[in-house]
Amino acid sequence: SAAARQSWTSAEAVDARQVQTQQAPPVIAKLDVQRYSCVAEHIRSSDVILTEKQKEHIIERRGKEFYDKYSPYFKEIIENPDYIFKDKKYENTAIASKTISLNSKNISVVVRIAVEGDEPWRKSSVITVMCENEKRYRQRVRNNIILYKRE
Repeated sequence: SAAARQSWTSAEAVDARQVQTQQAPPVIAKLDVQRYSCVAEHIRSSDVILTEKQKEHIIERRGKEFYDKYSPYFKEIIENPDYIFKDKKYENTAIASKTISLNSKNISVVVRIAVEGDEPWRKSSVITVMCENEKRYRQRVRNNIILYKRE
């Protein structure tokens, strides 16, 4: 929704001010720029960050137990996804998905990719994370635009 996008934008602006005044959020993964070029051209950096605000968002939406269990896999999902889907709503945004052997859960990490022309403070960053059951995951594969599929 437009409200959600506005929320992302203002959250990123708050995080940008935080970066300028405090320490930068940690780099949690490195994008394969060539692989992710199917999502966005002119990717500015391979670094992907997870801001404190988005971490709180994930915990708020999915719970602390989910975050503690699956956050160690965010790097693997972003760096070696089974699929990269086009985000139908937002430009320069990837949905990186992977089946995690732990409980055979399908985890998708939504990443806003920083490209040339973005504000200089913007970094590629995790927006949210979703966990899908097998039926919903098969629906995603069937109904979404697949930009990349692991061979």
